[in-house]
Amino acid sequence: MVITRFAPSPTGRLHMGHAYSALFASSLAADEGGKFLLRIEDIDTSRCREEYTEGIYEDLEWLGIRWKSDVLIQSNRFDAYRKSINLLREMGVLYPCFCSRKKIEAEQSDAGLAPHGSGLPKYSGHCRKIGSKTRRDRIAQGDPHSWRLDCSAAFSITGKLMWFDRLAGEIIVDPSILGDVIISRKDIATSYHLAVTLDDAEQGVTLISRGQDLMESTHVHRLLQCLLQLPVPHWYHHELIKDEEGRRFSKRAGSLTLKEMRDSGIRPEDLRKELGF
Repeated sequence: MVITRFAPSPTGRLHMGHAYSALFASSLAADEGGKFLLRIEDIDTSRCREEYTEGIYEDLEWLGIRWKSDVLIQSNRFDAYRKSINLLREMGVLYPCFCSRKKIEAEQSDAGLAPHGSGLPKYSGHCRKIGSKTRRDRIAQGDPHSWRLDCSAAFSITGKLMWFDRLAGEIIVDPSILGDVIISRKDIATSYHLAVTLDDAEQGVTLISRGQDLMESTHVHRLLQCLLQLPVPHWYHHELIKDEEGRRFSKRAGSLTLKEMRDSGIRPEDLRKELGF
């Protein structure tokens, strides 16, 4: 059975880009006689708000989207994330990183390189070279640190991996694309990469549909699935819809929200039609 999901973060109200992704996933499930699930990705407790979670439910119901089973709330699963982090540490594929984002961006700038992928600079691997005693001493003295995935060490364990996208076909995993990503943040006992990988397995998702902007992340997620012996779904990275000026819809850009559209008198059936559903 095809099981899809929509997994928004409650850091603001939903916009048209969210509506497209939610309708895309729910339509895939409906067309193939499967299940559509909902997940609230609220691990960033400093930015997520309960009112935005309620707004997500309100907006999806207005769109006519219904979901099966209980909603998975990420902030209830920190124990599961910590357990997996400990397993990865025992495997020797994580190392502590004491670098600040400002330091990483400065290194990138000095090297004359543009920010990598999602807009974040690709990590140089500076803290991978720190000796084990220095690591222990710095952790013991309370130096703030995140935990990064040593992609080279991880790949030496997993060997060659593949993943299948319904649009792009079979893809060979390349861990170097995003580099040594953060698995556990300094302020939060997990990261996007780890949480979504574990949660998709927990919910039994068999087809992950999301925007093409997240395609690079799949290389990391496939690596984590192998290391943690999790089921391997298929992916469907759909196109990103854009506004009249050719920009992708986003919260940061202040894109018109579904609530604002609803309040202006737009009907859900008209929006669905405009989005191709």
